[in-house]
Amino acid sequence: MRIDAHQHFWRYAAAEYPWIDESMTALRQDYLPEQLARERTACGIQASIAVQARPSEAETRWLLELSDRTSSIVGVVGWVDLTAADLEERLAQWSHPRLCGFRHLIQDEEKPAAYMADPAVRQGIRTLQRHALSYDVLVTTADLGSAYELCTACGGHVLVLDHLGKPNIRDSDFENWRRDFRRFGELEHVACKLSGLITEADWQRWQPKQIWPYLDTALDVFGEQRLMFGSDWPVCLVAGSYTAVYCLIDDWATRRGLDKTALFGGNAQRLYRIGQYPADEVNHGS
Repeated sequence: MRIDAHQHFWRYAAAEYPWIDESMTALRQDYLPEQLARERTACGIQASIAVQARPSEAETRWLLELSDRTSSIVGVVGWVDLTAADLEERLAQWSHPRLCGFRHLIQDEEKPAAYMADPAVRQGIRTLQRHALSYDVLVTTADLGSAYELCTACGGHVLVLDHLGKPNIRDSDFENWRRDFRRFGELEHVACKLSGLITEADWQRWQPKQIWPYLDTALDVFGEQRLMFGSDWPVCLVAGSYTAVYCLIDDWATRRGLDKTALFGGNAQRLYRIGQYPADEVNHGS
């Protein structure tokens, strides 16, 4: 199965998506699976993982309901309050075959480093891991060092670094990003998504060769078995089409002679445990 490991769907309401600012007016509308179906299929992508875009359990329920009536959504990365005293009980309500993990918009925290160092947050991630649920780590380059410490402290199950840690491609800040990014290679439980990159470059002037060094570094650090293709649609639309994002990664993979079966689905299916119930591997130990 060829899987896009990172897509978003929403019914737009301004108050619920404050991160969609004036520069992103193209995103201020509904984006649903049927709007992408033809272009996704033309790129040979059969399925997707729907990822949360706002800190709301209501959105998690909606995405799971959307997956019930949309066969192409094979996984959902939702949101839950990691610091909730009743986290175990909250997780119990999500006994759904397509729930594969959770995420929080760490980059939007006032102090992302402090958030990731919070013992309650780390304990919450470990609770997810005991239930064989993944956790997506969304940070910018400025907080990659803190993200590395978080991932080191939470080694019980798969963690996924979104968007290569959001390098500042626009300002060519390659060396600062690479210094901290390379450390993740030693953490075998951490995977990485080749996603969200054209929105970190100049939206009007980016070129594929400008992004290849970041992709090459990701390959060197994570290897072929811990990388996943993700479009970040519809967010990508501020800088390019779904097809443009797909071609960027597909052309690079062709030039590097990579195993596209792994990159475009196999790794996502294995790492997100697509088709498996998280409860199959629940360990209630401390």
